[in-house]
Amino acid sequence: MFTKYQHVERFGTDEVEGIELGTCFIFPKIDGSNGSVWLDTIDTFSGISTVVSAGSRNRTLTLTSDNQGFYDYILKQENIKSFLQEYPKYILYGEWLKPHSLKTYREDAWNKFYVFDVCYYGDDNELKYTPYNDYKDELEKYKIDYIPCIAEVTNGSYEQYTNILKQNNYLIKDGEGTGEGIILKCYDYKNKYGRTTWAKIVTTEFKEKHIKEMGCPKVLGESIIEQEIITEFCTDTFIQKTFEKVKAKNNGWSSKCIPELLGTIWHDFIDEEMFHIIKKHKNPNIDFKRLMQFLNIKVKGILKEIF
Repeated sequence: MFTKYQHVERFGTDEVEGIELGTCFIFPKIDGSNGSVWLDTIDTFSGISTVVSAGSRNRTLTLTSDNQGFYDYILKQENIKSFLQEYPKYILYGEWLKPHSLKTYREDAWNKFYVFDVCYYGDDNELKYTPYNDYKDELEKYKIDYIPCIAEVTNGSYEQYTNILKQNNYLIKDGEGTGEGIILKCYDYKNKYGRTTWAKIVTTEFKEKHIKEMGCPKVLGESIIEQEIITEFCTDTFIQKTFEKVKAKNNGWSSKCIPELLGTIWHDFIDEEMFHIIKKHKNPNIDFKRLMQFLNIKVKGILKEIF
């Protein structure tokens, strides 16, 4: 069945407090579209059979409601099907990397699915994360692309992580700098709320590349809380990904999709970031009408070609 992947938290927030205590596996963060693959059982006239299913970040995919061709691609991957038939309880989570406005990835990196987590449901019906060293050999056996661990750090510091981040050029063209960032995973870790949660650190250089490629965010007038929130939490990547999601859902883009795009960005932004906004700014007084206005201004600045 479809299971939504966890939200990866910013390093330094209380959601991942203490994750660095212990051994952290460090992975490159790549700028694709979240995808998942699993084996479903169905009843047929001849009995129970299995089918490969796939999902985007928020839903199960079909051939008529795909995510930039991801489901169609998965159905053609016999190696992934064979892997799931051997391990029918596993869910593969990864990034579906399609060409977009950033030009820093190598040409041979596109149109591939890169696994970053292998999960399964335990006897307690809780989603379990398989450690990297336990799944990488099996993925290699089936020639399934996966995001490699680039470092193991025990009781690390922020400075150590940023040094690793600066050296991360996974899938990046020579001379094009570093990638989007890094993900920290400690497989024995649960946060103070009892959840298994990963942390992320995003490189400043990657943010600067987004500004150059996708347009500079607008800043209006004096600094006010609603403007600060949008500047800090509503990223260019988030806007671009949501645009691609809405475009794929509608099998192409037209101006009629603009209300749906703005509504989806607003909904997902509030759903994913409001808890962090409240924690960071200590329960601020927010004018949500004005917050939406600043969000729409930023969207129009990033996606100016459709407005």
